[in-house]
Amino acid sequence: MVEPIKVYGASWCPDCRRAKRFLGDQRVPFEWHDIEVDPDGVKIVQERNNGNNVIPTIIFPDGSHLAEPSNEELAEKIGLERMAMMHMYDVIIIGGGPAGLTTSIYAARESLQTLVIDSKGLGGQAGVTERLDNYPGFPDGIGGAELADRIVLQAQRYGVEMLQAVSVTSITGDHEEIDVETATGDHYHSRAALIATGSSYRRTEAPGEEDLIGAGIHFCATCDGPFYKDAKELLVLGGGNSGLEEGLFLTQFVDKVTIVERGDRLRANKLLQDKVMMHKQMEVLLNHQVVEFRPKDDGSGKLGSVILKDATTGETTELHPAGCFVFIGLDPNTEFIKGQVDLDDRGLISTNMGLMTSMSGVFAAGDVRSGSTKQLASAVGEGAAAAIGIRQYLESLEDMVVHNM
Repeated sequence: MVEPIKVYGASWCPDCRRAKRFLGDQRVPFEWHDIEVDPDGVKIVQERNNGNNVIPTIIFPDGSHLAEPSNEELAEKIGLERMAMMHMYDVIIIGGGPAGLTTSIYAARESLQTLVIDSKGLGGQAGVTERLDNYPGFPDGIGGAELADRIVLQAQRYGVEMLQAVSVTSITGDHEEIDVETATGDHYHSRAALIATGSSYRRTEAPGEEDLIGAGIHFCATCDGPFYKDAKELLVLGGGNSGLEEGLFLTQFVDKVTIVERGDRLRANKLLQDKVMMHKQMEVLLNHQVVEFRPKDDGSGKLGSVILKDATTGETTELHPAGCFVFIGLDPNTEFIKGQVDLDDRGLISTNMGLMTSMSGVFAAGDVRSGSTKQLASAVGEGAAAAIGIRQYLESLEDMVVHNM
């Protein structure tokens, strides 16, 4: 049996959290050792670093280790390919989630040279979701990582080339060619491109949150709510439309849902507020925010308690919900494209009916697109629709060439 990767660090260490998140994004199994509660861990770290406490210290199955590695060093160590085989493609897809991978499958099946570039790990949000019970074709549900792996294998079967842990820094182009620049300094060119970089759920950044994501802390009620059927209480963070809508949805599974809003009033529309206030299973706590998430004492790694602070009195309260759902906003991953394509007032990419952006030959699909539903099934559908739009666009370019001959 191969020894797992071992990560030695501390819960307060930002670099440790970054390294753990990177390995998690790549779905690389590892053991976490908190040196603050593990004396042997301290000794191992010091032995590996000439008596110094350097964290994170990451020990690999071959016996080697890295101390305070960058994401690039980790990517190289675990064998991620970060440079493409060619510089010219028919289609370049930025984002390796379900939308982008679906487009890649459709494109590659039509013999289009296709490159997928993802800044994290292939599979997107689906790949780090514990279980999916609402995706068609799997009556007993399926693990998010398993579904993501299946989609990746399908894309590889058709010859899709994929880069992981590579960020795209800009996309420029004219009516003939698109230039995609990466953080590694490489430039790749294509006739068409798809942006499917998704959105990132905002986090509370409270201590303990990172380690409990997927183990009691969630960002999708329709995905993970059914796991809590017959539980006593769930917590929902966020008093906007999403928080109240998802909170109402969760009442079908548990006895009580508590909405926690850090402000002095709910931000959702009046209709939703009235529904929540009249619902016998719901309670609202205003002027409260999370200051810490704590795991259970049984060593299961599951959420045990949530510590809230009252902004008006300064007093803290400890709640013991079965799970906590965070709905404090989404940030679209569009920083690299600002000023290049049209965005809506929330920073999401605007497209026409054919999913093309304001830049000729550049399409958008999935959670990053304005008007998307933020659901896996629709992301896959948009990926297929984008592939059809790309094919039609490329055919129009070929017709134009023939016309000008």
